[in-house]
Amino acid sequence: MDFSLTEEQKLIQQTVRQFVERELMPLEQEVLRNEGRYPTGIEPERYRALQRKAKELGFWGINTPEEYGGANLGSVMTALIQMELGRTIVPFSFGGSVDNILLHYSNEKQKQEYVIPVIEGKRISCFALTEPGAGSDPSAIRTSAVKDGNHWVINGQKVFITNGNEADFAMVFAVTDREKPPQKGGVTCFLVDRALGWTSRPIPTMGGWSPAELFFDNVRVPEDHVLGEVGQGFSLGMQWIGQGRWLIAARAVGTAERLLQMAIDYARQRVTFGKPIAERQAIQWMLADSAVEIQATKWLTLHAAWKADQKQDNRYEASIAKLYGSNMVNRVVDRALQIHGGMGYTRELPIERWYRDVRVTRIYEGTDEIQHYIIARALLKGYVRLGTWD
Repeated sequence: MDFSLTEEQKLIQQTVRQFVERELMPLEQEVLRNEGRYPTGIEPERYRALQRKAKELGFWGINTPEEYGGANLGSVMTALIQMELGRTIVPFSFGGSVDNILLHYSNEKQKQEYVIPVIEGKRISCFALTEPGAGSDPSAIRTSAVKDGNHWVINGQKVFITNGNEADFAMVFAVTDREKPPQKGGVTCFLVDRALGWTSRPIPTMGGWSPAELFFDNVRVPEDHVLGEVGQGFSLGMQWIGQGRWLIAARAVGTAERLLQMAIDYARQRVTFGKPIAERQAIQWMLADSAVEIQATKWLTLHAAWKADQKQDNRYEASIAKLYGSNMVNRVVDRALQIHGGMGYTRELPIERWYRDVRVTRIYEGTDEIQHYIIARALLKGYVRLGTWD
């Protein structure tokens, strides 16, 4: 068992860290000032310039196969990169990556119309599954698609859709057979261009996440815009959600590490009653607990990512990493704010923004309660062999 990184992984990790520190962290005050003005908090042209710099460094399509112009760095490296990007409140992501379900289930025509333009940064997609009554229970989808000649007519509403306001097209999940349960052929995924008539509106939130509500009113979609096969939608949706869970944990590691370092630095310099607060046991315990939880999340995340690289089922590991990691980062940001006292509550530092931002990690991509259910089900049904390394 070897826990060390390869020289290539170390180099990539260091390059991303330098990019974060030199290009992104200096923009944090701008992001705080522009909250609510831009989806990323950065003026769009400047954001595109940052993506061009990232592309020049080779960070384009980090988990996209080389045959499509990506870097194909693998899941473990992707997790390490997300940990570095998590160290700043600037909501930046490297372009050129496509959702695995879009890449693997699209036909050649769809690849040319959707996949390649996304990889090239010419189009933006969004994943439209969640509805007002179908969040933690996606089997309760009500959006419908009815066949009409060589088209499908879609009606319904989606909510809390990331990139929904910016997307050129959406991967829309709709009921195509009311007689079948969603898990057994009742739901289909469609590639739906915005130009076909769907609309969106921003949903204000307490943090930096800027989701959208999507509306479909008799939107006619050509039958060749089905992703995969008719009735395969629920399976595709669950695959997409599963791969996103350990990525949330990876970001949480980076965020928590930055917060912990800020807390350490402040505790060393803040003096009360003649001593740095770093010498107070109460502060030391907060720092120590944070370090332990961060380290645990890091290994949970990398194990889930490693299993993904091995093409093994990692749903159990991904749920554990997501559940523990999202709760961990909420605890760490609370401790960091407490250690900073009044300064932590101001907008002079990014702590208060993180305090608001990380709360949603316990909700999206499967709530805490859903993760508990998945983990418990795996144990009770014997999917997991306790006492083994599998």
